[in-house]
Amino acid sequence: MITVIINPISGGGGLAAARRRAALASAVLTKRGEQAEVFITERKGHARELAAAAVNRSRLVIAWGGDGTLNEVGCALAFSETPLALVPSGSGNGLARELRIHWQPERAINEALAAVPRALDAGELGGRLFFNVAGIGFDAHVAACLDRGGRRGLAGYARIITRELWSYQSAVYRIDDAAASRRALLITLANSPQFGNGARIAPRARLDDGRLDLVVFEEASRWQSACAVPLLFVGGVSRLRRLSTQLIERATIASDAPMIFHVDGEPVQAGTRLEARVHPGALKVCVR
Repeated sequence: MITVIINPISGGGGLAAARRRAALASAVLTKRGEQAEVFITERKGHARELAAAAVNRSRLVIAWGGDGTLNEVGCALAFSETPLALVPSGSGNGLARELRIHWQPERAINEALAAVPRALDAGELGGRLFFNVAGIGFDAHVAACLDRGGRRGLAGYARIITRELWSYQSAVYRIDDAAASRRALLITLANSPQFGNGARIAPRARLDDGRLDLVVFEEASRWQSACAVPLLFVGGVSRLRRLSTQLIERATIASDAPMIFHVDGEPVQAGTRLEARVHPGALKVCVR
C-alpha cells in the first residue's frame, strides 16, 4: 500500500487543484501496479494524523506539499520503518531542493518508487522535531507573520522581511549557559543547508552526519543586518563577519523573555529556555 497525503493550500489552487493532484497520483500509482490511498488534508495537524495511521499499513507515505506538510508527515514517520517521499509544491521547499527532488510531480513519484530508502537525521527544538531547519529570532518572527495570513512564496517572504526588518527588536541569548550573552538577529539550527528558495544559511550542513549546524547571526547594527540579508540568496553567507557556526549534538538556548521559534517554518511559542538536540538517522526517505 502507498499512502499519498496532499495539502490543498501548498502551491495555491485550493481544493480543485488538490483533487487534480489526487487524480494524478492515483493514475501514476495504478500504472505502476501499486495499491494506493490518497488523502487531501482538511486542517492543520491532519497530515500528521493521516501519516500516523498509515505507518502500520503502508510501505511508503508520499507527502505532497511544502515544508509544513513535510514536518507533519515526518513527525509521524520518524523512528519507524516506514519511509517518506516528497512531491514539492510549497513556497520554500528547502528539504526538497536539497534532496534534488524533481519538481514535476509524476517524475517525483516514479523516482521515489524506484529509490532505496536512506536515513536522514532529525533535529529537535523545544520538544518539536524538524527535518530541514529550526530557528529563533527574526526568521521565527517572519514565520509567525506568515502564519497569521501573510502571502506565501518568495515574493511574500521578501515583502514581510522588508516590512518587519526595521521594526523587529533583536534579543539577547545565552547558549549552553555561557557567561557572555549575545545579541542576535537570529539563531538557526540547520539539519540542511537552506531555509528554502535557495537561501543558504549553513552551506556545510549535512542531512546525515549526526549533527546540527548551530548558526548565530549577531547584530551590530540594523543597517548592517539589512545589507547582509541578500547575501543569503546569492551564496555569500560565508562573508558575513558576525555570523558563526558550530557543529552540535545538543545545545541549550536561553533568553530573559519568552521566545518564538519555528520548526520547518511553523511558528511555536516557547518559554525562556529551549533545549536542542539531533536524532541521527531518525527518518527514512525515498529519494534518488
